Amino acid sequence: MKATEAKLLAFLKRSTQFIIPIYQRTYSWTEKECRQMWDDILRAGMNDAISVHFIGSVVYIEKGLFQVMNQPPLLVIDGQQRLTTITLLLEALARHLGDTEPLDGFSARKLRNYYLLNPLEDGDRGYKLLLTQTDKDTLLTLVQQKKLPKEQSLRVRENFEFFEKQIIAHKDDLTPLCRGLAKLVIVDVALNREQDNPHRAISF
Repeated sequence: MKATEAKLLAFLKRSTQFIIPIYQRTYSWTEKECRQMWDDILRAGMNDAISVHFIGSVVYIEKGLFQVMNQPPLLVIDGQQRLTTITLLLEALARHLGDTEPLDGFSARKLRNYYLLNPLEDGDRGYKLLLTQTDKDTLLTLVQQKKLPKEQSLRVRENFEFFEKQIIAHKDDLTPLCRGLAKLVIVDVALNREQDNPHRAISF
């Protein structure tokens, strides 16, 4: 196991893809958790005395899953809720930035190409985060900016709508939100498939 502190956005940018395994529970955060994260991000973004805001760990299997690929996807063992919630927030933000860039690195194009999509890949490999069951289709449809499927994940849809409402309410100045996102920090925990047992390492 290898654990390091990392800026969340840098971690997302350098990682090819995150896959939630089928045995993981589906996305379950409610508006309560999303509102807490939103408030924490804004507070960090508005306070120069806060240099970082820690949001927990992301645990994944680092290698040995897809030997045929140069940069294999990361199988997420713990951290799905945070990754999905940030993805929903980034998608909502990208939709409302237009051609503006309130903070360096925070334009709609950069958010999509760095943190939401793999623009040079096709099919499922073209997305940074792959969820399971109805969560997957709902999230991918949102990232594609298409009409949601008839069978959809209510949690994914409702939390995306929550972030959209918050962003619209703050549309006159999105700089604090961008600053707060830039300050998010995680513990990046990489497991070695040959040495670490993810079921034993993490309590589900």
